Amino acid sequence: MKENRIRPIQKKFYVTPDEWDFIMEKVKQAGMKNYGDYVREMAMKGYVIEVDYSAVKELTKEVGSISRNINQIAKRVNATGAVYREDMDEIKKLMERVWQGLRFILSNQH
Repeated sequence: MKENRIRPIQKKFYVTPDEWDFIMEKVKQAGMKNYGDYVREMAMKGYVIEVDYSAVKELTKEVGSISRNINQIAKRVNATGAVYREDMDEIKKLMERVWQGLRFILSNQH
């Protein structure tokens, strides 16, 4: 090791060939001259975005349940040839649950 190095600590990590190609493309896109400068900048100034999809997953389950309910109503309408106010009220109530879920997800976006 050179005694006059500004940065005397070396760190290593392993990547696949595809990961290496991807990183080097990012180095080029950033207009940086070398990999070390890029990795150091990203480690000190970059950021990682972590997304919580739990609300979306919950809404997906809810929409699946609502879809089954609407299918049951549609079968009943097809079998009887009649549309009942209760069925329409149920669909409206179910759709309101979907809208509430969407509003919740959208209101928690930063």
